[in-house]
Amino acid sequence: MSFLSATLDRVKPSPTIAVTTKAQELKAAGRDVIGLGAGEPDFDTPQNIKDAAIAAINAGKTKYTAVDGIPELKQAICAKFKRENGLDYTPAQVTVGTGGKQVLYNAFMATLNTGDEVIIPAPYWVSYPDMVLLGGGTPVVIEGGLDTAFKVTADQLEAAITPKTKWFLFNSPSNPTGAGYSWDELKALTDVLMRHPHVWVMTDDMYEHLVFDDFKFCTPAQVEPRLYDRTLTVNGVSKAYAMTGWRIGYAAGPVPLIKAMGKVQSQSTSNPCSISQYAAVEALNGTQEFLEPNRKLFQRRRDLVVQALNQAPGINCPTPEGAFYVYPDISGCIGKRSAGGTAITNDEVFATALLEETGVAVVFGAAFGLSPNFRISYATSDAALTEACARIVRFCNGLA
Repeated sequence: MSFLSATLDRVKPSPTIAVTTKAQELKAAGRDVIGLGAGEPDFDTPQNIKDAAIAAINAGKTKYTAVDGIPELKQAICAKFKRENGLDYTPAQVTVGTGGKQVLYNAFMATLNTGDEVIIPAPYWVSYPDMVLLGGGTPVVIEGGLDTAFKVTADQLEAAITPKTKWFLFNSPSNPTGAGYSWDELKALTDVLMRHPHVWVMTDDMYEHLVFDDFKFCTPAQVEPRLYDRTLTVNGVSKAYAMTGWRIGYAAGPVPLIKAMGKVQSQSTSNPCSISQYAAVEALNGTQEFLEPNRKLFQRRRDLVVQALNQAPGINCPTPEGAFYVYPDISGCIGKRSAGGTAITNDEVFATALLEETGVAVVFGAAFGLSPNFRISYATSDAALTEACARIVRFCNGLA
């Protein structure tokens, strides 16, 4: 329709949400569907966090709060950054939003001018490029392929930086691949950034606590303290604390940037849900004893899925360092035809045929900027994962 903003022509709806919606529609129609598209833990929010929310309701803490977070939550966030990342922030350097997505969006809206470039490693979370476009900026994508374990190199970053570069957007462990950057790998990237003082760093550390084997999480301002004054460190409670629906994300960075982000939020959503904020205080300040059992559970599921998928002809599934995703390469499936008669020409066709013929819903790789792949979220039961992987193996065995 002609009265809609031309800006919307530059962006597309979230493919991950579209896949989840399609799976739900098929289930409602009576189809046997296993949805592996949603990126959220399948277990409940811990009881102490729920109790804190109930206590906040009973105490009447149901009014407007400060636009970008209550003081108690900002203090808890400062303590978290100091305790877990060795980063010193004051409450004035902290902002709280309605989920990590809003925090990232606020930062782009507060900083981007037409023509500004944002370097985004691919595979990337589907919303990154579109948020940059909505802010008037230009996404500059650099690919980390199978040969580099889906990670970008210092040389790639150096080559992508121009005088127009404003941000380098960094996500580790990654959605969609689960790839995590070691201290040395991240140091190589921060060394490049130190040579380009006009480039700021935006980190998405949402999967910080979901790391496996002997991998150690680190974040850019921790690895290179001299980047502290031009880094926005973003995190949230959604993944580690099974609080996706509570919608609380947060970030810390330089005061002028935090104030600008607050200005954007003041004219859009205003404060995040008051009850969710008090729950998040308990999440960060309360017991952390459930994090390790949950981490071990996800690691076991990762191993289950990687082992099963690598039995499928045409699929190469690397073992990720963190998060709760795998990102199998399906180069060996392209050019074949499914048992249902579909010519597999790309990963979107593969994912569509897989859903229609087997009832397994995954997200195609092109949505994340790197093909031919697909993403599985293994944040669901062992039984569902075992059955889904068996169906994928049968589907691949049927390709000819």
